[in-house]
Amino acid sequence: MKSTLTVAHYLKENAELLANKIVDDIIKKFGFQVSEEDINQAIIVYAEFLSFLSESIDCEEGSVPEQLLKWSRENGEKTAAKHHRISDILIRYPDTRMVFADFILNVSAEFGLSTEDVILILKRVHHMLDVSINETVLAFERKSEEILEKTKTELRELSTPVVPIENGLAVLPLIGTIDADRTEHLMNNVLPKIPDLQIERLIMDFSGIVDIDSEVASHIFNIYRVLGLLGIDVLVTGLRPELAISAVSEGIDFSSIKTFANVKQAISALNK
Repeated sequence: MKSTLTVAHYLKENAELLANKIVDDIIKKFGFQVSEEDINQAIIVYAEFLSFLSESIDCEEGSVPEQLLKWSRENGEKTAAKHHRISDILIRYPDTRMVFADFILNVSAEFGLSTEDVILILKRVHHMLDVSINETVLAFERKSEEILEKTKTELRELSTPVVPIENGLAVLPLIGTIDADRTEHLMNNVLPKIPDLQIERLIMDFSGIVDIDSEVASHIFNIYRVLGLLGIDVLVTGLRPELAISAVSEGIDFSSIKTFANVKQAISALNK
């Protein structure tokens, strides 16, 4: 007698052949190019998907094939690594879902399954696709955050170079925003290297700082004090009029710090 077990056996025995047909149907619905590598990988995954589906038809709901999970994660990571959008993947799922639904309905009709059995199989299919979407998005987000953190680290390195000018003198150009994260980087990664450079005087140039407030000032004084403890004479340049006005309005006192209009003026003063 025809039953879900018969369908399960059919799916398992013909998984690869059926996967080829499903992938062909999905590609026709996409309307855009799919690489040969992606096609071959999709066939492998869908064959595994059908094989697992055949085994899970009469099993407890909620389980998914490990290969599907692995492929979904790798798909998300690869998309993030290539700086593509997650929507490039998600846009495929509605068509994939419809193709699978049509496929299951056709197979069910061929084997004379009851409505209840058809619903059971469709539920399994949709659950596995939903889990696949979740794993893909989560992997994409994890990889994107990893790439973003790496980029931020590289930008911090590039935005806080210590530039030697002459013996014992260097410039530390500050660009962008000085916040707690940036200050921590300066404290832990930039300042400890300064003594090794045999620097006696350091010009901190604020020409690239967009804005200044009491919190920024606090960070500046922290850096200033640490450098002083290291025996380094610190000069500040590049405090533009608007920054100076903002600093005064915030109650920031720069009277204890040597300030100059620009780096050239500071160097000239030091050479006198």
